[in-house]
Amino acid sequence: DGGVFRVGDIIQPEGSEEVLQVTAISTNTLTVTRAYGGSTAAAVVDDQKVSVIGHAALEGEDAAASAHRNRTRKENFTQIFTETVTISGSMDAVGLHAVEREFDYQVIQRLRELMRSLEQTVIGGFKAAANPQGSASVRRTMGGLLQFISGSVDDASAAALTEDILNASLRNVWELGGRPTAIVCNGFQKRKISSFIQSSRRYEPESQALRNVVDVYESDFGVQRVILSRWVPADKILLLDLDKLQVMPLQGRSFFVKPLAESGDFRKAQLIGEYTLEIQNGGDGGHGVITNLATS
Repeated sequence: DGGVFRVGDIIQPEGSEEVLQVTAISTNTLTVTRAYGGSTAAAVVDDQKVSVIGHAALEGEDAAASAHRNRTRKENFTQIFTETVTISGSMDAVGLHAVEREFDYQVIQRLRELMRSLEQTVIGGFKAAANPQGSASVRRTMGGLLQFISGSVDDASAAALTEDILNASLRNVWELGGRPTAIVCNGFQKRKISSFIQSSRRYEPESQALRNVVDVYESDFGVQRVILSRWVPADKILLLDLDKLQVMPLQGRSFFVKPLAESGDFRKAQLIGEYTLEIQNGGDGGHGVITNLATS
């Protein structure tokens, strides 16, 4: 894409010691000065990546043409989460098994179920490929982390998780411009991470507590909280930049209880919430996934 270069750019092919200067641009064809600054010329091959070291402007020159890329819109949709509570008048009036008000108790339980469903959807939800905006007959669904993260996906080839695998993936995200601040995994992979310190544990004579857990992992590429989630698939680990993630309700549609009309001897209400996942840079390395890890 010649549009990302400007005349005067100092560039360098990946893996090469040679530095070049761009002297002219014609659509996607660059004219360059080879072996710029006395660097050693080297062969350039097809599909070799090129990095822009910096742009050198002429003294007193007019404003140069801008070098830019058009943003690609990645859209997500809100998903409606609902539960219903129906309690008979008699049940609502009496206390039973240490539950003073059955209706309030059931509302709390349904809210917990909705929060669990929301968490599951944030991780593994998928928006529809056709008619994703939904309708009266088509249910609208939101995409989750596993659908949107595509910039850094590392296949472990059924190998057991090791520090080398974890650090290689953290490095991949970092090299693509990401800054992961959280490692999110299930119970099996959490134990693998905690086992990293197995050989270096020390005990104090006066201590009666045995600690065998890693809650924060400090790597060469930053400090990551290790977060446990039941809903991450057993063979996957998510490497997330939490500053680029939000779970957002539609305005005025965070979880609430809506009393419904009573047409008999019962009390009825609907619990409603409408949420979506907002993720930035999911497709270009802002986050990462390790897949196909051993699970036994």
